[in-house]
Amino acid sequence: MTKYQEITAKLMQQPANWVVTGVAGFIGSNLLETLLKLNQKVVGLDNFSTGHHHNLEQVKALVTPAQWQNFRLIEGDIRNLEHCQAACAGADYILHEAALGSVPRSLEDPILTNANNISGFLNMLVAARDAGVKRFVYAASSSTYGDHPGLPKVEDLIGKPLSPYAVTKYVNELYADVFARSYGFKCIGLRYFNIFGQRQDPEGAYAAVIPKWISSMIKNEPVYINGDGETSRDFCYIDNTVQINLLAAVAEHPDAANQVYNVAVGERTSLNQLYEMIRERLAGQFPHLQKASPIHRDFRAGDVRHSLADISKAQTLLGYEPSHTIAQGLTTAMDWYVNDLTME
Repeated sequence: MTKYQEITAKLMQQPANWVVTGVAGFIGSNLLETLLKLNQKVVGLDNFSTGHHHNLEQVKALVTPAQWQNFRLIEGDIRNLEHCQAACAGADYILHEAALGSVPRSLEDPILTNANNISGFLNMLVAARDAGVKRFVYAASSSTYGDHPGLPKVEDLIGKPLSPYAVTKYVNELYADVFARSYGFKCIGLRYFNIFGQRQDPEGAYAAVIPKWISSMIKNEPVYINGDGETSRDFCYIDNTVQINLLAAVAEHPDAANQVYNVAVGERTSLNQLYEMIRERLAGQFPHLQKASPIHRDFRAGDVRHSLADISKAQTLLGYEPSHTIAQGLTTAMDWYVNDLTME
């Protein structure tokens, strides 16, 4: 039995009170689905600036009516301390996913990114501390590694940030560390590496590469690759992300808390390889893709060239064992992507 199987079995027997911020978003809604299926009680906080009501409707359809009754939604904003306090009241565990993602968006509007990712984060920290929660798990980012050239990325070796977004996520880690030292508050940061999977939004200027490319391929629209396509990423399927969030929240290892962990698979995939992996999975259903090829354009400002995670720390202290490689994740999620995008 894996550590994750062990803790999910325990949670089924011992329901707790959880808060998921950004609950209507991609990662938040997947966390909600898993927690409700484990018969947990969940308060969700979202202002729907990037999240969607239809994500919550999809979760509702996947759980029992009794499980759905364990969910309470607060339509509020992490930039409002009172909303954060209302969400945290009576909570055991906080899974803080609410943020404004995207490097390009932060370059265009650093003030808005700062307000959400730093001021909003601090509000949640204060509210969670005052509510006496057992643990505060938050979405950190691999962008924190900045210009550090080393591969694989190891948690205690970072460079200078390359975007306002990266600055905000690093400040989150600094605040969490200060709260641990000053108040004895237990935090865990999860540095996400290119998460993908069901309920990831393919629309908008800041859509992640996988859903955006799948959408474009299905619709026979151009697929653009920034640069020569040899830029690489450590793509991580959503089930791995859900797993490590729950492991982090209830981890019993004496050194587990007040740390940051890489959330990835430990495999590097180039954008050219990614394009072919997606095209191959769609070509049988969409014949126009059999001879399709991408369009290369200039490199994008603020992007790092290569990204690859060392996940040994999470394996050792949290018992993290990725269940899906990128290939397995794409195969698992492809039906959802196709159904969602062809039903529009």
